[in-house]
Amino acid sequence: MIKINLLPYREKKKKENFARQVSIVAGSFIVFILLLVFVQFKFTSYVDSLENQVKEAEEKLVSLNKKLGDLDKFKREKKDLEQKLGVIKTLEENRLAPVRTLDDLAQLVPPQSIWLVRITQKNDRLTIEGIGLDNIVVAGFMKTIENFAPIKSVDLVSSKKAEIAGITLQKFIFSCVLKKGF
Repeated sequence: MIKINLLPYREKKKKENFARQVSIVAGSFIVFILLLVFVQFKFTSYVDSLENQVKEAEEKLVSLNKKLGDLDKFKREKKDLEQKLGVIKTLEENRLAPVRTLDDLAQLVPPQSIWLVRITQKNDRLTIEGIGLDNIVVAGFMKTIENFAPIKSVDLVSSKKAEIAGITLQKFIFSCVLKKGF
């Protein structure tokens, strides 16, 4: 005898296949969404890490620029101090030059015939005021000063007779040009 199955078994299989396919697509979609969320999280954390590195690098750059500014300041201060030390060294070297010059000039003065009243210096000019016994002694002293090493040239500004304590003497003023370096 022939058996006829009146139950719709093919439709049941189709429904099962369809349900299985829907669950596979839904599962795949969920896995895909989870994968996208994971990738998004990784990229966000990577971007945050890079932003933190950039911020740290900028802070370090600011710190280094400040130190560089301090270094430039110290270089300027060092240059200023070296310049001041150079000036002090020059002053120290030249400090005794006027004393030596005046001492040497005093050695040139004839003790019994010339008396110096005033010596003034302004820049490279030296003015010598004094009193001599007569014109010949004053002229001899002028020649002696012309041969003095620190003096470049000597000019007679004035020479007048003056009576001091009843004695007629010769008042004189010399203008001298000093050589450079003395």
